[in-house]
Amino acid sequence: MISPVRRKLAVLPLVLLPLGAAAACSSENATTDCTVNACTVTFNRGVDASASILGVKAELVSVQGQNVTMKVAGQQITVPVGEGEQADGFDVSVQSVTQDNVVVKISNGGGG
Repeated sequence: MISPVRRKLAVLPLVLLPLGAAAACSSENATTDCTVNACTVTFNRGVDASASILGVKAELVSVQGQNVTMKVAGQQITVPVGEGEQADGFDVSVQSVTQDNVVVKISNGGGG
């Protein structure tokens, strides 16, 4: 029979795993809000902005009106505000564009 202490110690790494995944996010001229399978990234406009999330690098390349061009995992895509695209198995959707920032949600898409 497994003691309650051993059981708790065995479960502890699984409980801490999402915290480690979220803590692994980093950014430059951007802020991130991550869960295990998705991140919302707010990129500052007018500067080089990038974030390392979900094991890949996401970079804001340019904004032309309501179209946002980004690089996700090295693949360049253009996504209209309110719509989504796929990049290297990730779902990328642009939530908003303002004069100061661009808010993008990137999640594991399961595609290849």
